[in-house]
Amino acid sequence: MRIVVVNNFFPPRVGGSSHLSDALARGYAARGHEVLVVTAAYGDAPAEEERDGIRIVRMPSVSLPETRFAVSFDISFATRPSLPQALAAVLDDFRPDVIHQHGQFFDLTWATGLYARRRGIPALLSVHTRLENPAALYHGVFRTLDATMVWPVLRRYKPRLVVMDVLMDEYIKDRYKGGYSALEYIPVGVDPAWTTGGDGAAARASLGVGADTPLVLSLGHVIPLRDRVILTEAMPAVLEEFPDAVLAVVGRVYYDRFEQRATELGIRDRVISVGAVPKARVPDYLAAADVESHEQGIGLGTATLEAMAAGVPVVAPARADNFPTVPLRDREHLFLTHEGDVDAMATALKEALRDRTRAREIGARASAVVHESFSLEHVLDQHLEVLAEMAAERAAAR
Repeated sequence: MRIVVVNNFFPPRVGGSSHLSDALARGYAARGHEVLVVTAAYGDAPAEEERDGIRIVRMPSVSLPETRFAVSFDISFATRPSLPQALAAVLDDFRPDVIHQHGQFFDLTWATGLYARRRGIPALLSVHTRLENPAALYHGVFRTLDATMVWPVLRRYKPRLVVMDVLMDEYIKDRYKGGYSALEYIPVGVDPAWTTGGDGAAARASLGVGADTPLVLSLGHVIPLRDRVILTEAMPAVLEEFPDAVLAVVGRVYYDRFEQRATELGIRDRVISVGAVPKARVPDYLAAADVESHEQGIGLGTATLEAMAAGVPVVAPARADNFPTVPLRDREHLFLTHEGDVDAMATALKEALRDRTRAREIGARASAVVHESFSLEHVLDQHLEVLAEMAAERAAAR
């Protein structure tokens, strides 16, 4: 097949959807398919390049200012009068059989979706992020954007949507009814092997903490939906029992309320904001961690699965049925808590730090589940099965 992968976020930009779309693109190529990636220009990345069997074309773009309205992300948009013509030239030359899009609210998704409609090319769209914000005003604005901008475009070309978890399933059925042709239930994929083998001592040295210091790791970018405030508010109770404990937040800070809260609580010196790090260094922090937590509503994302894959015990406000096809059990695969419950978060963190042998056993069972059900190869198989079916339907129709 000739597969186009579309995502405004793509390496060298870091992030969950960026890494997954890159991994899938490379996986498609490794399986013998022709792969073209269309993304937005970012930093000093070249306008075109070829690597790992894929061709990457980066469209000229501008970045939105980092505001709470933009979910505090530096989102790059490629929209300009020449975009449809430029896209058509690139895609017509490639002659795709299918288009795999990532992110429902990006302009490259919309532009390639309308291209797909005009050319009769089937599109598969992976919805990575729910347009939500804990602030009531922004939440209402996002619902309006979904209804007036995202849904009308989806309704015009009706892609199949990839549903990664139960929360996304509920969100899609609420916001995008009538805007898709089918739902495909495929969990987020991770590379378990990539997460292991890190140098924990090096990570602890960079944090300035000793080998025996209880270390709570929080992995991933900090945005309003993953603001680390509950985690920070749980730390005083943790520090009562483990006074030298440290919370290390590894990821770019787009929303700093947790830092302000740490100052208010008098624990700012126990909360370390590491910032964004190269992907190659993440295994070092995973190897150093005693427990990992990064509350994100009541869902589990890529960073959680990567921590689980590495065997790190995870504390998460989540539902046991987060992944409809893969049940996770409290205190067997991870420590489950309730959304917004500071006391439950503190209790689980202390439990994991108090009995580290049992916590490691929980982490080991979680790692086995990730290897079995969430490995990139397993998820790649599922995506290719759907894409092949879509391509076959198009060929039969023609």
